[in-house]
Amino acid sequence: MSTTTTLKVFAGLLAALSLAGTAGCAHKPAAVAMTSTAAPVARADREINLSEDIRKACNVEEDASAPKFDYDSNGLSTADRDVLVQVARCLTTGPLKGREVQMIGRADPRGETEYNMTLGESRATSVNVYLAGLGVAKEKMGVTSRGELDATGKDEEGWRLDRRVDLRLKARDTGVALQ
Repeated sequence: MSTTTTLKVFAGLLAALSLAGTAGCAHKPAAVAMTSTAAPVARADREINLSEDIRKACNVEEDASAPKFDYDSNGLSTADRDVLVQVARCLTTGPLKGREVQMIGRADPRGETEYNMTLGESRATSVNVYLAGLGVAKEKMGVTSRGELDATGKDEEGWRLDRRVDLRLKARDTGVALQ
């Protein structure tokens, strides 16, 4: 079985298990699909915010004004899956091979604080699971949530920018995320 086929089978099983586990739970984010397309996709669908050092090392273009996660969702867009394929390649065989990354989930301020922390963590976990499925070692990735703590949006346009996952390289020896 090829790697691509194995990933698709794994993604299907993961999605089925995740959906079964969330059935009947109101406000619980949906499962993430782990497939990627090779076709170019408009940058307007990106909800992943890469640190500049990752963008440069992995040669990924950034569009800071792009919309982020949908309201009450942890689903990755096709554009983000494509970006994460590049990041995974960079972390497994490219210039960042062996480096550790931190995924920081974020939410807009419209829900309860505890729910937003959980939603932020769910978004970061979606990215973590996707990268692990692409071969990034689990021990090289960390997940955390800031929920709504750093949200700056005052309307729908601003709130879309608050709903994201930030990917940061950890410092080599300290475990501290670089800014």
